[in-house]
Amino acid sequence: MIKGIGIDIIELDRIQKSVERNGRFERRILTKNEHVLFERIANKRRKIEFLAGRFAAKEAFAKATGKGIGELSFQDIEVVTDDNGAPGIKVRQFQDSTILVSITHSRDYAVAQVVIEENN
Repeated sequence: MIKGIGIDIIELDRIQKSVERNGRFERRILTKNEHVLFERIANKRRKIEFLAGRFAAKEAFAKATGKGIGELSFQDIEVVTDDNGAPGIKVRQFQDSTILVSITHSRDYAVAQVVIEENN
């Protein structure tokens, strides 16, 4: 049974400006594991896409819970990838749920959609 659904869209230039203004922005958004992957990316544009995608996925997840960022922290939500590169989300408080996530990028935007299914 679907417990929640959320979607988020973010402008890549907004993320770029946040990174330039605040040298710690990515550390506020990314978990330690995500930050390791972020640092491995050589291409500056691809780094912004990665960060924007994670930002959108975490916002979409928070919306799907009905809580939003504030009750949940960006650090509570970790975007992971499986062996095929497909994204997933890990959140300690939601281990008994199935969390489906899709992340996409265009030239100007990153978009993520999250569906939370209750496991019986």
